[in-house]
Amino acid sequence: MSGVHDVPDDALPTPAGKVRLDKWLWAARFFKTRALAKKAIELGQVRIDGQTLKPSRTVRPGVVLAVERAGERYDVEVRGVADQRGPASVAQQLYVESEASTAARLAEREKRRFEAQGYQAPETRPNKRQRRLIQALGDLDAL
Repeated sequence: MSGVHDVPDDALPTPAGKVRLDKWLWAARFFKTRALAKKAIELGQVRIDGQTLKPSRTVRPGVVLAVERAGERYDVEVRGVADQRGPASVAQQLYVESEASTAARLAEREKRRFEAQGYQAPETRPNKRQRRLIQALGDLDAL
């Protein structure tokens, strides 16, 4: 190994084989821990062809997964399997995301960003007069 970014050969993804779904999601860095990956699978946030799965389901190259994480959906095809978590550069080689999925995810992210810009939180707490005006607005709804 000559450089800082060199990856040992045993950390590279294996081109063939199979591994548990929860291990693969953890190794591909979709979730920070295997427990979080397992919980997401049990909650139905990870699917293959719309089917709910079990954490022990085996994953092989060529399988297409739909992963929901933090309000975003990823449609990815498994390219390699690994049962150990390695560097992010290695994890990115384990899957490829479809272009339609990327476009939809980025469009949804932009939509949320624009919606968040509509509401501006006040810089300071309301004073006594402002609180009374806010309470008066609430009283109008009761009429």
